[in-house]
Amino acid sequence: MYSDLLAAAIDRLNATKFLLIITGAGISAESGIPTFRGKDGLWQNYSAEELATPWAFERTPEIVWKWYDWRRGIIGNAEPNPGHIAIKNMESMFPNFFLMTQNVDGLHGRTGIKNMIEIHGNLWRVRCTSEGKTMMLMDVPLKTIPPRCDCGAILRPDVVWFGESIPTAWLEKSFKVMELCDTLIVAGTSGIVYPVASFPQTVKSNGGFVIEVNIEPTPISSLADISLYGKSGEILPMLQKGLKH
Repeated sequence: MYSDLLAAAIDRLNATKFLLIITGAGISAESGIPTFRGKDGLWQNYSAEELATPWAFERTPEIVWKWYDWRRGIIGNAEPNPGHIAIKNMESMFPNFFLMTQNVDGLHGRTGIKNMIEIHGNLWRVRCTSEGKTMMLMDVPLKTIPPRCDCGAILRPDVVWFGESIPTAWLEKSFKVMELCDTLIVAGTSGIVYPVASFPQTVKSNGGFVIEVNIEPTPISSLADISLYGKSGEILPMLQKGLKH
């Protein structure tokens, strides 16, 4: 039964003209990165939902940055896994390809992938709270907490926090891609973080085909045309190897 579903997914991909992939925390979990939500995300008795907010940063930027410094230390020791690599290989196989990732860890970028939006930002990139300019900050551990811009203002992680909106330009690009794609692979996402959780339904409404890859059923499963349950680091390479592009 499972092999039939895998074969059907490969057949669909071989007929695909524009492939969109959406990834979530599940794909990075296989590189040893905690999801940073729930029990895995506790740090000194703080939860991600408490720390990843503009209000927490305004109130205690030192504590928020100490948490991000801890996270960057974990992520800095991680490597892209076979799931990340398979997605990079798919990019080279499809003339029309796009990746949207909810992950802020930068692992997709380290594969060399080009056609991508990190829709929730990148925690290796920082933004000046005064001038708004962005820059990369790769120091682990950070030399000073909180880090500061050349202008003297505090830098913040260039990520989308709880209570903040995804930048309009990123959303506009996302909706344009969803109009163009005919197949979506959604991998390693819980399907509960909006607005990205609504994107599979948008693709379906536009007449697209949805393939879900996850270790367990999610809210996306009920609308997916094919659901493949297992590790993305195993399933995505199998899909990629079956491609004739």
